Amino acid sequence: MQNTNTIIRIPLDKLLPHPENPNRMSKQAFGKLKRLIGQSGNYEPLIVRKHPEIENHFEIINGHHRADALKELGETLADCAVWDVDDEQVRILLATLNRLGGKDELAAKLALIKNLSEKFGAKELAKLLPDTKQVIEKISNFKSQIPNLKAQISNFKPDNTKAFLNTLIFFLDDEQIKIVNSALDAAIKTQQSRDRQEAGKAEKTAKAITIIAQKYLNEMAGRQI
Repeated sequence: MQNTNTIIRIPLDKLLPHPENPNRMSKQAFGKLKRLIGQSGNYEPLIVRKHPEIENHFEIINGHHRADALKELGETLADCAVWDVDDEQVRILLATLNRLGGKDELAAKLALIKNLSEKFGAKELAKLLPDTKQVIEKISNFKSQIPNLKAQISNFKPDNTKAFLNTLIFFLDDEQIKIVNSALDAAIKTQQSRDRQEAGKAEKTAKAITIIAQKYLNEMAGRQI
């Protein structure tokens, strides 16, 4: 597979989405993407290939949401990298390009948002970043020095060299999701009675999962005694 890193500008009406693209973005996340591109004018070039069936058109491999955002912003051209790949290779790319992400190292993440917070308010940052306003406020108000952060993190193991913010992705059938949602709702109500500070949905869910997991571990430890 020989590809070029040369970026060319292609009319948006010549870019067609791949029909098998599985990636979906929430309305909120898409709004942030659109706002970021609109304010900065910067975005990662789309990855496309010559359309296998329609002459003088291209098929999007990676960048479907960027293309939609550019159209809604009134743009007519998009920066693209053209790759020479066959159908099988495209399907592999569709299944991997949006999933091969790294993790945020916690200390670096805190330092980054704290530095941004010196210029931008939490509400403004929440419109651009994946994080909620509440999370950004907590990070920007963190008083401890970043180099000493690890000692401040509860349950941090000394033998760990780095602390990461982890994304968990898994799949549940209809019956499983009913059970999990019921447990999460109960755990969220429990944590709300303990913590009066408002939190975003993702943060509430993360806390709820931790509560459920900790309760399970406590019960297992009790059985072994």
